[in-house]
Amino acid sequence: MPLSEHEQRVLEQMEQALYAEDPRFASNLKSTGQVAAARRRAAVGALVAIAGLGLVVLGVTLQMIWIGGLGFGAMVLGGVWVFSPRPTPKIGAVQQDGSVSKPAGKGKKQRPSGTFMERLEHRWDKRRGGSSF
Repeated sequence: MPLSEHEQRVLEQMEQALYAEDPRFASNLKSTGQVAAARRRAAVGALVAIAGLGLVVLGVTLQMIWIGGLGFGAMVLGGVWVFSPRPTPKIGAVQQDGSVSKPAGKGKKQRPSGTFMERLEHRWDKRRGGSSF
C-alpha cells in the first residue's frame, strides 16, 4: 500500500532530522543501501551484456547480421548501465518550525565575461605578469 503525500513528507522530514542530528549514523545507514543498489545495478548490467554477447554469437552462427547488431547494442547498453554514475540526493535539515532548509551546495563558478578570445588573452596576460601590450 503506497504512502499518502502527507506520510511521505513526514517520512522525509524524519530522515532529514536524522541526518541533522547524527550525520555519521545516517550516512552509515545510507551507504549500506547504496552498496546493495550498486551491486544489483552491476548484476543487471552484466546480465544484459552477457545476453548481448550471446546474441552476437548467435547472429554470427546463423549469419544474421541484425541479430548480431542487436546483441552488440545490448552489450553496450549493459556496460553503460553498469558504469554510469547515479547522482546522490542532497538532503537539507529540518528547522525548528518544521520547514526544510536547502542543503548548502558548492557555489557555481561564475564564468568570466567576454568572448573566447578575450578570455584567452586575459589568461595569457595573467601568466606573463599582467603586462598587456
